[in-house]
Amino acid sequence: MEYDFKRPELEDRDLVNHYFFQAPGRSCERTFVNVFLWSRHYKVKFAVIRDALVFRDESAGYAFAYPAGEPEAVRNALEALMEYSKEKGHPFKLYNVTPEHFEQLDQWFPGRFRIEYVRDVADYVYETEKLATLAGKKLHGKRNHINKFKTLYPDCSYEHINDENVEECFQMALKWRNQNGCDDDAEKNAEMCVTLNSLRLYKELGLTGGILRVNGQIAAFSMGEPLCSDTFVVHIEKAFADIEGAYPMINQQFVQHECMDYKYVNREDDAGSEGLRKAKLSYRPAFMVEKGIVTEI
Repeated sequence: MEYDFKRPELEDRDLVNHYFFQAPGRSCERTFVNVFLWSRHYKVKFAVIRDALVFRDESAGYAFAYPAGEPEAVRNALEALMEYSKEKGHPFKLYNVTPEHFEQLDQWFPGRFRIEYVRDVADYVYETEKLATLAGKKLHGKRNHINKFKTLYPDCSYEHINDENVEECFQMALKWRNQNGCDDDAEKNAEMCVTLNSLRLYKELGLTGGILRVNGQIAAFSMGEPLCSDTFVVHIEKAFADIEGAYPMINQQFVQHECMDYKYVNREDDAGSEGLRKAKLSYRPAFMVEKGIVTEI
């Protein structure tokens, strides 16, 4: 059998969202924005198989993301993928599988598969109210950063990304790239390509963005979108490191202005970066969205 896997394009947005809406979750990969932007780097393509949405990562030995759709369609798609992998001579493999997905899989095919969770790709999910207020003893250090920032930069201001300021934001991102050695680091360069495309296509992708200004200049910006009914996901956050407190400030301001209609904020994974892991843990996540690799036993 053959399936017509293709790279996601802008015109596929409604189709992809249709299937994601049938199987909502809090994993940051379950948005069109994520798969569209990162498919340019990770060689991810999709197909609709037995009325379920399936992504295939060709850079990972033809591994598949857990199908999205109605439960019966997902089960049928999984059976089709097992047969497909067998015909192609590849071991059946699923990636970014959450505990909920694996529980469903194990109910349908008991004892047939195992999952190995990958800490580096686990998403950090926070209570929106706590990110907005930074209340409590455990976050007093964050409040101190914010207060110091306001003292150092009393003229700071927040604004939405719009057609009038998006080009200025684009130029700030290019300056950030030059300051952070992105040309010498493949992963950083890929992330910056995603960032620049997010800005270039923010309206087409339905992204919400916010800017932090210091002395009239953009010091930081953030971008995200609703992930499910109770969770907002932050895809992009960039700030100049030499502006002390810019990261904590854009984090709080973006949440206060854009995320208060949602109970949780998903700030994605740490990609195995020790510094990023320490920073994300310091905000005291409510829980992690674990994701793993599924293989046959």
